[in-house]
Amino acid sequence: MKKTVWIVVAVLVLVVGVTAYMNRGDLAAKRESQQHAYVIIKSGGSETVRIDLEKLKQMNVVDVEANLKRSGKPAEKHVYTGVLLKEVLEEAGVDTAGKDTVIMKAVDGYTSAIGMEETLQDGNVYLVFKIDGEPLGTKEEGGSGPLQVIIAKDPFSQRWCKFVMEIELQ
Repeated sequence: MKKTVWIVVAVLVLVVGVTAYMNRGDLAAKRESQQHAYVIIKSGGSETVRIDLEKLKQMNVVDVEANLKRSGKPAEKHVYTGVLLKEVLEEAGVDTAGKDTVIMKAVDGYTSAIGMEETLQDGNVYLVFKIDGEPLGTKEEGGSGPLQVIIAKDPFSQRWCKFVMEIELQ
């Protein structure tokens, strides 16, 4: 009986160790994405372009009002500063034809998906970098950025993606 317990413990330690070793590169990429404030845009499974904060600021930056609804709390109206996601995709030369879903992935593992039709609506889906005139801040700083995807017409803000590091078109 004791021998079986030791074998099970040894196997579990080995599995945890191998998993940690395999994910170290992914962790480094997430950390880099946060430190250098960029988002990777993928289409068809491969990286198409990286958009950093400085490049984003050179695009058609707008302020948009949106309600942030948190669990168990009343909605809060905020002014976000950023660029329409459809304009980011156009500026980056990403072809949206034949794609029907946009999948956003965050540093913390959160994933959210929205339809391409909704993404291409005017005044709806934004890649933002400020809230109420202040930078979003990183996860380590207690913020929701440095980049975040918001859906202005989403009354519950459930599909928003803070700490966004990757946007994939499928």
